[in-house]
Amino acid sequence: MSEPFDYKSITNLERWMITFTVMLVAVIEVLDMTVVNVSLDQMSGSFGATTEQITWVLTAYIVSSAIMMPLSGRLVQLFGRRTLLLITITGFLAASIMCGVSTSLGEIVLFRTLQGLFGASLVPISQYVLRDIFPPQEQGKAMAIWGLGIMVAPVMGPTLGGYITQHFDWRWIFYINVPVCVVGLILTLSFIPETKREKIKIDWVGLILMAIGIGCLQVFLDRGNQDDWLQSNFILTLAITSFVALTFFIIRGIYKPDNIVKLQLFKERNFTASTIMLACFAMGLFGIIALQPMMLERLLNYPTEVAGLAMGPRGIASACAMMVIGPLARKVSARKLVTIGILASLYGTWGMMHYTIDMSFWDVVKPTLWQGVGLGFVMIPLSTVAFDYLDKRDTAEASGLFSFGRSLGMSIGISILGTIATNLTQINWNRLGGFLNPFNPQFVAWAQQQHMNIHDPMAIQLAARTLGQQANMVAYLDAFKAVFVLLVIMLFMVPLIKKPQQFEAQ
Repeated sequence: MSEPFDYKSITNLERWMITFTVMLVAVIEVLDMTVVNVSLDQMSGSFGATTEQITWVLTAYIVSSAIMMPLSGRLVQLFGRRTLLLITITGFLAASIMCGVSTSLGEIVLFRTLQGLFGASLVPISQYVLRDIFPPQEQGKAMAIWGLGIMVAPVMGPTLGGYITQHFDWRWIFYINVPVCVVGLILTLSFIPETKREKIKIDWVGLILMAIGIGCLQVFLDRGNQDDWLQSNFILTLAITSFVALTFFIIRGIYKPDNIVKLQLFKERNFTASTIMLACFAMGLFGIIALQPMMLERLLNYPTEVAGLAMGPRGIASACAMMVIGPLARKVSARKLVTIGILASLYGTWGMMHYTIDMSFWDVVKPTLWQGVGLGFVMIPLSTVAFDYLDKRDTAEASGLFSFGRSLGMSIGISILGTIATNLTQINWNRLGGFLNPFNPQFVAWAQQQHMNIHDPMAIQLAARTLGQQANMVAYLDAFKAVFVLLVIMLFMVPLIKKPQQFEAQ
């Protein structure tokens, strides 16, 4: 356990400088999770890699980050808060530079792995520090600041990535980390208070089981759709290995108090409910965020930069909501705020379920604004009440597990929605294709509108292309429907949240 910091011992200026420091480095780490997405085609050309091979640039980062994130609390105990920040920022800086100068696929996958390993603790530490330096009555404000960076950054990632790729070179996606990390190092040395180091016994068996289980699970989720899931021996092996390793890890951890990860924290209902709900919300929202650029670029033929701009308003709406939610968190119950957020997200997702191929730019953006508002109203209350009944000495470790829940939810959502969009495109193509026959008067009328005969080869070619577009769009709409159902399920989970002990309306 890490001893809580006395927030009364620092001035307001120091508090805000500490806040700026931890959020600066945390935001750049989270941004790197999504900023690369829109640049994969350019990377593929630089390295002579196939579309399937280049996705390992994403997989390597996600897997290494997921393995390290739950260990954040133990690392704080082992190294101390400031020392750990200095180590992680330095490592993240070096890995970013190496990613930028990479000359082969193998090199960039290796350096992205290191980037994920070093950067994984930055988000949990930022949450831990903010909860530590703000007084109890300002915890809502602290989590609003944390959520502003942590949740808005990945939403804005495709926008920034699209701009950089369009006007510069994909390598600058990594080079922009350099000045930010240098400033972060200087500020950390100047303002971050150190915590006492503790001698801890490392549970190597638990660590190995967790690393194997989480690592295989993340690769399974990230590669499953491309490799046809359990039809692939590689994916099947990953699934079995992950299940066995995590089962042993959990059973062993329940009965072992000094397990590498303190699973006993999940005995507290608010922490467990908030972590599960955050994972579900991340599953739906970030699954959409990963899917939407592909729909805009490949189906609607949006340029990379325009697709990024279409994603931006969601982040702006989210930022505005989070600025409002800070003061409200002390006056309105968490249950009400989360319910409002889910309803706003439902409304936005409902709008996305009515997308069409010939929709305008505004038609694309409007539903995402509601999703952005929902993000703010769900994220901040959950981040506040999750730790309300936990011992403050467990905050560092709980922050790592809470962030891991968000990361795992993102991975699952991206994987599931990608699978839905891929598989249902073929199913819809076969179903809709049955209507293209000479006996369908609507097909005949369509051909006449195109000034063609249904037996004309050009008409058949045009019909096939239109059929493929419509089948793909319906598959995207089916994916959005799945998110809608998930959000409805979340509404029934809201009563699991207990009323906080203080500082909220009763």
